[in-house]
Amino acid sequence: MAEELKRTALYDEHLRLHGRIVPFAGWELPVQYDDLGPTVEHNAVRTAAGLFDIDHMGQVEVRGPGALPFLQLIQVGDVSDMAVLDARYSLMCYADGGIVDDIFVYRLGEQRWWVVVNASNRAKDVAWMQAHAAGFDVEIEDLSDRTYMLALQGPKAQQILQRLTPADLAALPFHTGLETTVAGVPTVLGATGYTGEYGYELFFPVEQAVTIWNTLLEAGKEDGLLPCGLAARDSLRFEPCLPLYGHEIDQETDPLSARLGWAVSFSKGDFVGRDALLKIKLEGPAKLLVGFEMVDKGVPRPEYPVAVDGAVAGRVTTGMKSPTTGRFVGLAYVPASHSKLGSEIDIVIRDQPKKAVVVKRPFYVAAYRRK
Repeated sequence: MAEELKRTALYDEHLRLHGRIVPFAGWELPVQYDDLGPTVEHNAVRTAAGLFDIDHMGQVEVRGPGALPFLQLIQVGDVSDMAVLDARYSLMCYADGGIVDDIFVYRLGEQRWWVVVNASNRAKDVAWMQAHAAGFDVEIEDLSDRTYMLALQGPKAQQILQRLTPADLAALPFHTGLETTVAGVPTVLGATGYTGEYGYELFFPVEQAVTIWNTLLEAGKEDGLLPCGLAARDSLRFEPCLPLYGHEIDQETDPLSARLGWAVSFSKGDFVGRDALLKIKLEGPAKLLVGFEMVDKGVPRPEYPVAVDGAVAGRVTTGMKSPTTGRFVGLAYVPASHSKLGSEIDIVIRDQPKKAVVVKRPFYVAAYRRK
C-alpha cells in the first residue's frame, strides 16, 4: 500500500501560483512555479530574494534543567558556549559514527532549545532523542504539527522583512535568532538558511501560514521576490556545497569523511559516536567528499559511479550545471588518496568514463561572505 503523502497548509496557495507538485520525503511539495523553470527562481535568490515553504522540516523543543547536558550527549558539537538566541549547525551520530541527521540548534532560553530536523528523519530523530533522555531532567516535545516554517533568502531579504517586523534586523548577526512579530504574528526569527545567501527562517503558528506567506510575497513584489520550489532549493544549497541528508550524508557516512569535522567537538566530553569518530580522526578517513569539475563534456548526476585508475571507487552525491557559475560541477566521495586539488577522476556517464578534476569547494560564495 502506497504511503499517503502529507500536505502543508500552503498546498492550495502553491496550486494557485501554478506550482508543479511532486512527492518529496513523504510530502506533496512544489518543485517549481509557473513554466519559467527553476533557474529563474534560483537566480532570484542570488540577485533579489526567494520565499520557500519548508514546513516539511521538523521542529523539536528540548527544555528543562537537563536540556544542556542532554544536548551535549546526543549531538557532536559543543553548545555549552551558545548564548540565548544563538543558532548553530550540528549533527547527531550513531555509536559507529554514522549520521542520524544533520540539525540546527537554537537556544531560545537558559533551559529552552529548539532542534530543527529534516523532514524524512523527523520520526526517527524524535525517537532517537527520546531513547537517550533517560536520566536527564528534560522534556522533549515535537512541535512540528503546530509550528509553521518558511525561509526568506537572498540579498534583499532583510529590506523586505524589515517592512513587516519591529525587530532591528540590521542588529541581528548571522546564526542568531530572536522572538518578535512579523505582520503582527508572534514569530521566532532565525538569521539562518540553506541557500548560501543571507536570509531568515521564520517559525510561527500554523494557523497563520497563508497570511504570512501572502504578506511576504506582496511586501517583496517590487523587489523581485519569487516563491521558490524544491529544484531551486537544491541547486542553491549545492553551489555553496551545503550537505543534504540522503545525498552527501546518511547513516553510512560520518562527519569527518563528509568534511564536517569543524562541527565536531572532541574536547567537550563524551557524546554518542565520539569513540568511532575519534578513531577516524586519528587514522584518517578512508574516503573523503570532494568537489569536482567536468573536463570532458557531460552532466554529472547523483549516484553516477566515480572511477579511479579504471576501477569504480566512489559515487556522485550531487551534480549539475551550476546555474550561477555555468560550470558542470559535482560532489562525490573518493578515496582519500585522490582527494587533493587537481586529482584526476572519471565520472561514469552511461557506461562511459568522462574525465573530471578535483577542485576547490565551495563553488559559489555569496557577496556578504566575501567581505
